[in-house]
Amino acid sequence: KLCGYLNKLGIKGPIKTWKSRWFFYDENKCHLLYYRTAQDINPLGSVDLSNASFDCKVENGEGVFEIRTPSRVFTLKAISKQAMMYWLQQLQARRWEFCNARSRFPLHEGAKVQWNSVSLTCFCVLVCFYIDVVDNEDFLPPVKTPTEAVGLKAASLPAPQTSIALQNISLKHPWTEIQNTVYNICGSKQLWGKNGNVFSFSEFQEHPENPEEEQEAEEGTPEDGRMEPRLNWVRKARWMNSGFPGLPEELSRERNPMDKVSVLQQQILTLTEEVKSQKELVKLLHKALEAAQQEKRVSSMYLTAAEDKDRLELVRHKVRQIADLTSRLEALEQEKKELRQILTLRDSHIQELKEHVQLLMEKNHAKQEVIMALTEQMARELSDPLQEANTIAAETLYKQQEEIEHLKDDIDAYKTQNQFLNSEIHQVTRLWTSVAENEKALLMKCACLQARNCQMESKYLTVLRKLQEAVPGLPSSHAELVRNLIQEALQWDVKEEAEEGFNLNTVSEYDEYGFMTVPDYEVEDWKLLAKIQALEIKSNNLRSQEVVEKPLRDRWNSVGELSPSAELKSLIRSGIPVEHRQRVWRWIVSRHCSHLPDHYQRLLRQSQSTEHPACRQIELDLPRTLTNNKHFSSPTSQLVPKLRRVLLAFSWHNPAIGYCQGLNRLAAVALLVLEDEESAFWCLVHIVENLMPADYYSDTLITSQVDQRVFKDFLSEKLPRLMAHFEQYRIDVSLITFNWFLVAFVDSLVSDILLRVWDAFLYEGTKVIFRYALAIFKYNEEEILRIHDNVEIYQYLRFFTRMIMDGRKLMNIAFNDLNPFPMKLLRNRRSMHREELEAELCELEQIKAAYVKEKAEQGP
Repeated sequence: KLCGYLNKLGIKGPIKTWKSRWFFYDENKCHLLYYRTAQDINPLGSVDLSNASFDCKVENGEGVFEIRTPSRVFTLKAISKQAMMYWLQQLQARRWEFCNARSRFPLHEGAKVQWNSVSLTCFCVLVCFYIDVVDNEDFLPPVKTPTEAVGLKAASLPAPQTSIALQNISLKHPWTEIQNTVYNICGSKQLWGKNGNVFSFSEFQEHPENPEEEQEAEEGTPEDGRMEPRLNWVRKARWMNSGFPGLPEELSRERNPMDKVSVLQQQILTLTEEVKSQKELVKLLHKALEAAQQEKRVSSMYLTAAEDKDRLELVRHKVRQIADLTSRLEALEQEKKELRQILTLRDSHIQELKEHVQLLMEKNHAKQEVIMALTEQMARELSDPLQEANTIAAETLYKQQEEIEHLKDDIDAYKTQNQFLNSEIHQVTRLWTSVAENEKALLMKCACLQARNCQMESKYLTVLRKLQEAVPGLPSSHAELVRNLIQEALQWDVKEEAEEGFNLNTVSEYDEYGFMTVPDYEVEDWKLLAKIQALEIKSNNLRSQEVVEKPLRDRWNSVGELSPSAELKSLIRSGIPVEHRQRVWRWIVSRHCSHLPDHYQRLLRQSQSTEHPACRQIELDLPRTLTNNKHFSSPTSQLVPKLRRVLLAFSWHNPAIGYCQGLNRLAAVALLVLEDEESAFWCLVHIVENLMPADYYSDTLITSQVDQRVFKDFLSEKLPRLMAHFEQYRIDVSLITFNWFLVAFVDSLVSDILLRVWDAFLYEGTKVIFRYALAIFKYNEEEILRIHDNVEIYQYLRFFTRMIMDGRKLMNIAFNDLNPFPMKLLRNRRSMHREELEAELCELEQIKAAYVKEKAEQGP
């Protein structure tokens, strides 16, 4: 058992006192209980060690250490440094055992967690790490148990006493003190035996030499008034005899007769003083006896008086005596007052004399110090200078040796403190790591359960949607039930439901960039589809948070200065985290665009002084820009004026293009990520002038049309079944994909996937758009092949990109399943189709010119 006496620092206002307390460790609760003594039954308080840390500071003094809990700091003091280190090591060990036992949280029989290979490997590595750390932990050698101060044997020793008896009593816990005192008294009655007297002097009495005398004293009863004084005198005699219990032994220990004589003389003086006190007591008793006898005679005279006149005379005599005694008493009181005044005056006079004597003594002492100083000065002046130098050197050397010894002691103390603090930091780190791993395991388990719950809800809503489509064929009762269920599902708020439960990774109404996470479809039938999308997003986020997103974020955190490399290309394809995206985009744009100083400000001044022809079209397109983003949904939004200035500056920067519909969406996305107007302007310049081919945003959009033909070729090569299906039902894919290429999938994909596409697009170029366009069709290929109607296919292609929720799957298709995808092939296809398209346009121009000429010849 870990127990023993320690001094506890008590602070009451400005007063600080050390109080002796008995400390006992409770293994069940990991609490350190403290009592006033080891025999108390109720503790005065406790210290929670499960969340505590330990510290020992050299400057606090030897044996002093601290226990720091979240709510209070306990300062304790052991009897020695060894005892202090023993307590600290034992408390550390008990805290570690308790925390390890608590960290193993039990699992119900029905709850089974499916661990994948990665989690199992991590767990094994952590276990091996803990075993290795425990084996190598040798910060501080174990301290031997100080049996004289710690353990159950220490409970039998008397409690350490303080200088003041009441100092050790706890005034904060009076009721506990009373209970412990009563318990100790009741428990000690068995030791008192039949005495029943708490204040019995039996332990001080020796065995009488005459047993008959003791028996005679004990046979006295309270009924016999004369026996009780006798019994008291016998007890007093025994008490006096016990004052010298070891006189023979004491005399035998003395080695010479002079010491024996002095002891006997001291004994004689003591007995003489006792005899004098007894004589004074006898005199007082004699006076009391005479007064009682006088009173008895007067009472007898009063009783024997025959007539009332005599009795009345006796009463009057008594009254006169009383009056005489009263006057004498008053005179004595007056004399007493006068004597007190005289005594007060004498005391004051004595005090003045004492002060005068003290003053004279101080003057004398000062004169003596002056004399000693002058004497020393004369001795130094008369002494040999060499001897004086030797004396000073010896004194200096002695002081330096003393300082060296003190410094060595301080070094040893600080080494011990450092070793203990290292062990404390190491153990607290291990505890924190263990708690963090347990929390991580619980979070992963909760994420898996939430993801599974979202999948079940998504499937439920999908079933409702299928039933909704089949309502005309259902009975009326079933149709009504389906309508009620759909209405209930539409009224369910994802956000409120998430806040009621465990808020692990909920999907709010808007994401980090202001995009709506749940699409706001105008068609009533599609609102159920929006709910399904929200649940799919939440499920994918929960499943990928710990497995994919956290390792990816750790890899990005380790990236320092950015430089082109295969590793950086792979990281960008996997997606840039929100906290790094702005920095990476700025770096990509700065590599390809040289920022001219004040160029953007000069363009803004030009747009303010002169109105651009495209200004009207820009104003018309501003309200139609990113309507699903809260930063552009209102004309009064903060980013709308910034977007206007960026588009006007670009129209003056590139007069060949000026403004084309679609540039507003590109600039809006750049503003959301980069936040700065000028950075968004240069990002738009990089996209239009560096990434996209020439004439992509010209009046004829000739290069955009070329890319549509190139895409059809790739679609025929990579997805032949799907292309044959489109040709069978005469589906023109360019009606859907033309806008994808023009604005790089803005308003087509959900925001999270869209920004990942843009990450790779800004770094690699337009090849990424072809990859993701093919991946989108590959992602939904089976769904499209199951539709056998021209109108239904077009309706599905209108919104099927918004149904893609698994961005990781889409990325794998784009960059792995569609390989190889060489840039050289893309450039050759573009040049070939451009020639064909230019030839077709030239032929159309010739036909148009011939037609106009023919109309002109025919006349009106």
